[in-house]
Amino acid sequence: MPTPHSSRSPHPPPGGDPGESDESLAARLRGSPEGEATHSVALLAARHWRAVHDYATICLASSGPTAAMVTAAAQHRVLNRVALGEPAVALRPVLLVAVRDTVREWASDDRTAGALPELLKPAGGRGMRAARTMTPENRTLAQRSFRSLPALARCVLWHVEVEAEPVSVPAGLLGIDPAVASGTLQQARDTFRQGCVHAHQELAPMKDCRFYNRLLDVPIRRGGTLLPDVQQHLAECRYCRNAAEQLSHFEGELGTLIAEAVLGWGARRYLDSRPGRATPGPRGGRTTRRGHRSGGSRHRLLSRIPAPARLTGLGLPDAVRSTRTLLTGLGAVSAGVLVSVLIAGGSSPDGSGTDPTGATSTAGGRGVVPTESPPGVAGLPTGPQPALLRNVASGLCLDTRGEPQDGAGARLTGCSSGLSQQWTYEEDGLLRSVADPGLCLDAHKDAGVVVLATCADAGENRADDVRYDLTGQGELLPRWDERLALTPVAPDANADIVIRVRDRTEDQRWVTEPVASAEKALSISPTRTPAARHPEQAGPVV
Repeated sequence: MPTPHSSRSPHPPPGGDPGESDESLAARLRGSPEGEATHSVALLAARHWRAVHDYATICLASSGPTAAMVTAAAQHRVLNRVALGEPAVALRPVLLVAVRDTVREWASDDRTAGALPELLKPAGGRGMRAARTMTPENRTLAQRSFRSLPALARCVLWHVEVEAEPVSVPAGLLGIDPAVASGTLQQARDTFRQGCVHAHQELAPMKDCRFYNRLLDVPIRRGGTLLPDVQQHLAECRYCRNAAEQLSHFEGELGTLIAEAVLGWGARRYLDSRPGRATPGPRGGRTTRRGHRSGGSRHRLLSRIPAPARLTGLGLPDAVRSTRTLLTGLGAVSAGVLVSVLIAGGSSPDGSGTDPTGATSTAGGRGVVPTESPPGVAGLPTGPQPALLRNVASGLCLDTRGEPQDGAGARLTGCSSGLSQQWTYEEDGLLRSVADPGLCLDAHKDAGVVVLATCADAGENRADDVRYDLTGQGELLPRWDERLALTPVAPDANADIVIRVRDRTEDQRWVTEPVASAEKALSISPTRTPAARHPEQAGPVV
């Protein structure tokens, strides 16, 4: 359904000193007098209001007053987090995601939807309410890679590739020299691509997918021809076809890939709404950074994949084409992909055992992904078998505070075989307490302090509050915001468990241990390498 869009200036609206970055404005929110904080809020809102309101219009399929309400609510949500210490770098995509989530949450509440009929449009809130996920299955690798980029890189990529703005715009928002921003842009493109390659290996559902990782990456990057066995594998493997299609965007229209990975819903309409894309030139919508027509180089690249292995719309035979989730729709990521994250271990295609994320062991060696893993997601049993979760930095285990009950907090404590320390991870992401299987870890209920709460069915509004994704480095990322991770407030006994911005430190990494070996695990020094323990004493990094 087409939605109205008005012509906008490609530059941020006036607000403060042109050389004043978003982060410098945000710094005034933290502990400043009310008047000065209000001034900063107004300037930050003015810089991003137009784009955020455009996306609210798209998500609602309406330009009525509800779009302004959603825009204000989303900005309030994000700037509250900024005031509490979250960096104000790469604000634009964060604000847009907040818009999408606000519309979906409001549409999912019957009373709110009844008061705001604009939420009930099938092309807007009603459709978002019914969708299982906002990210298409064929954008999982790009989503994971983009989230892992430094905020500086995300900002430059978003404004140049998605918004089609000159590099001086993100330079101004970041408060850096345009020449520095240009250098950051090229580096960000390369890092983003490499992250997609690593994610393809890390999430691979089969051993063959990991084996073909480099054989897929190098020819696409160099413009060569895929080997016959790679072509055959692509004809049979939807996961790798999706990977090939995502990698193909790096030779042409990269903005489409980023927008669809970050926003999902309405991404193409948002791209069409950007003023910079209506302007001819290297940063406009009609040409790419390499001077090719948008999409042209992508089709050239994909044409190198022979017909049996091409993607939807490019000659893929019906026998191997998905009817619903190959390149369109909002299909959920297969549970098998998550299960494979650590079943696959950290082996590289050549069998060297190198961490596919590029991380290498440090002197302490902690946090290294073992090359072998027992059954289950990241070593956590998916059946009735329980496991302990040991924090890598402290050597202490995840426990509940007092009797397991709704609202009871989580903490670190010495490892034991007590039921309150035993957890099971289910295929849908629930981290369930063995002491009371009706309770799960909830990272959203108590303002970021992790507590026990009633487990939610997948269709419930609060389903993502009690569900987590597990990375190959052992991080537990709440699905309602995967830029965060479960973290002890200190590496000490009795320390609370909270959610903090994901920083990839050992404080946020966990290893699993069978309950039967808990007593033996008590004698293990917390500085000892988990991967070096006997395989019967410790599971892999989560």
